[in-house]
Amino acid sequence: MPSSPSDQSNPAPDMRRYVPVDHSRVSFDRGFWKSWTQTVRDVTIPTQHKRLEEEGFLEVLEFDKQAGPLVRPIQPSGLSMQHFFDSDFGKWIEAASYTLKAHPNPDIESKIDAIVEKLERGQMADGYLNSWFIRREPDKRWTNLRDLHEMYSMGHLLEGAVAYFEATGKRRFLDVMIRAVDHIINTFGHEPGKLRGYDAHEEIELALIKLYRITKDPRHLALATYFVDERGQMPSYYDGEAIKRGERPEDYVYKTYAYSQAHMPVREQQQVVGHAVRAMYLFSALADLAYENNDPSLKAACDRLFDNLTSRQLYVTGGLGPSASNEGFTREFDLPNETAYAETCAAVALGFWSHRMAQTDLDGKFTDKLETVLFNGALSGIARDGEHYFYENVLESHGQHRRWKWHYCPCCPTNIARFITSLGQYFYSTKPGELAVHLYGANVAELALGDRLLRLRQDTNYPWDGDIRLQVSIDQPSRFTMRLRIPAWCRKASVSVNGEAIALDGCTVKGYAALDREWRNGDEVRIALSMPIDRLYAHPAVSEDGGRVALRRGPIVYCVEQADIGCEPQRLRLPPSTELVARYDAGLLGGAIILEGTALEADTADWAQALYRMSPPTLRARSFRAIPYHLWANRDAGAMAIWLQEA
Repeated sequence: MPSSPSDQSNPAPDMRRYVPVDHSRVSFDRGFWKSWTQTVRDVTIPTQHKRLEEEGFLEVLEFDKQAGPLVRPIQPSGLSMQHFFDSDFGKWIEAASYTLKAHPNPDIESKIDAIVEKLERGQMADGYLNSWFIRREPDKRWTNLRDLHEMYSMGHLLEGAVAYFEATGKRRFLDVMIRAVDHIINTFGHEPGKLRGYDAHEEIELALIKLYRITKDPRHLALATYFVDERGQMPSYYDGEAIKRGERPEDYVYKTYAYSQAHMPVREQQQVVGHAVRAMYLFSALADLAYENNDPSLKAACDRLFDNLTSRQLYVTGGLGPSASNEGFTREFDLPNETAYAETCAAVALGFWSHRMAQTDLDGKFTDKLETVLFNGALSGIARDGEHYFYENVLESHGQHRRWKWHYCPCCPTNIARFITSLGQYFYSTKPGELAVHLYGANVAELALGDRLLRLRQDTNYPWDGDIRLQVSIDQPSRFTMRLRIPAWCRKASVSVNGEAIALDGCTVKGYAALDREWRNGDEVRIALSMPIDRLYAHPAVSEDGGRVALRRGPIVYCVEQADIGCEPQRLRLPPSTELVARYDAGLLGGAIILEGTALEADTADWAQALYRMSPPTLRARSFRAIPYHLWANRDAGAMAIWLQEA
């Protein structure tokens, strides 16, 4: 039995939740996010569908045809990427659906409908839906939850179905996936005759909660709760499953179920371990269930694990998971730069988790990490042209890392697409009598506060400067509290309402300044966030960064790229006394603030053929410039570094 299951009969005190604004009610008609959201809508979504066709992904839905040769061969582990192709077009449908709600597109909608028709036609009579097993191994379904991602794929299809229903009102896809969920309910659980299993790649849990918030069907919430409570119970379900397949559990390629966070019950876990994307999806579900089930034990687990991640295992960019071998975590403070895995999907999923945490506990530490991810570790995963990508997001390169059009395992393109196309929901959330402003950037939002409709306009050049103006439009005076996030990176901030300064010391709690007043049409809030150039140093236990410094301005982390300086940035030394200047460069990939200054370069001219010698290299002064990390690898191939040696 679960060690500390959710107890609905004795609920804990209510944890009120903020409700994120409908993403389609936030319009990025100017500013930083305008070009990014337009590019993803107009370029990324159409080209991703094209790639799905070109790479044979959509062929797996030809259920009435004999299965053809594998597009992705079986690996030594016994796994093919083709086992979870369904997840990729599930995420594509989700991303595309987010664009349809505010920007109808008959062509994209027809492409989604064509996929849905094939899914419906292929779905088995009992509701089971997975293209691999239906076409290739129908006798092996639900025999290897440890490795084969059946519910992971169904979870992404379910998220796509929810998004498509919310965007268009069409129920066909949603009904297909509800039948699939009914099948899962009939197959898994504690009841006699059911399997006591759970998917090793978390995803279905958070998808079920999204479904529950639409259907209000308690079975959907109960199933998500079951999967979370059952995870990590011993003896392990995966051991028994392997024995039934005629395998020895000890031969498991990853050796430990910590790889899938199934090594112990979730409420007992103290450290973030294993596969980074799986962990972030699981913790996102924990945060949702903590609220839905009034379960403070899950909230406590989330708090503990979030602190462990952010204080010991997170890159300065918001990237996470340093190791390629397990696509995840190794040991605390192990944060190598050139071999960083830091998968785009993991950064996106950390954004999901951070945002969810902030809805039940309005604490700037959560939204600060969301912002870091958004401007750095996730945004670096997509090129400025909207159709080239990174799977891994290294912090240092000697030129070997280049963006690709598609990937052997292309989970990241659709993940960053759904993050950006749903961007509006991360900016604002409400609950009775309160409006929280989480992120800054030029936009216009329509928000419901009780029976009042509020229109909020942000005018700002953020993240390039910290001056923000919020204009309130409301049909009649209304009293509510507006909570403004004051980022942790900002050492000096000021806020005024209609020209009257607000004393932030007396109204700021957990990084949010509370403005409680009767708001009237035309009220104006001005926020000024200082943005000096910061030098960042890593904890001494992060051995790779000893003697090195990173540069940050506002929420943006900077890097030095060979394309700008003509030599590898690894040869630079940055003296502490160097004066750095911020300057807007309109010609850099759509325009960005760059940092300029003078560094010292290690000269190689007098080394001849020597590999080693008894005197250090000669250092000569040279100018350099740093660009936002998310823009690197959009120009000529070359070296890059975030962490520079300090002279």
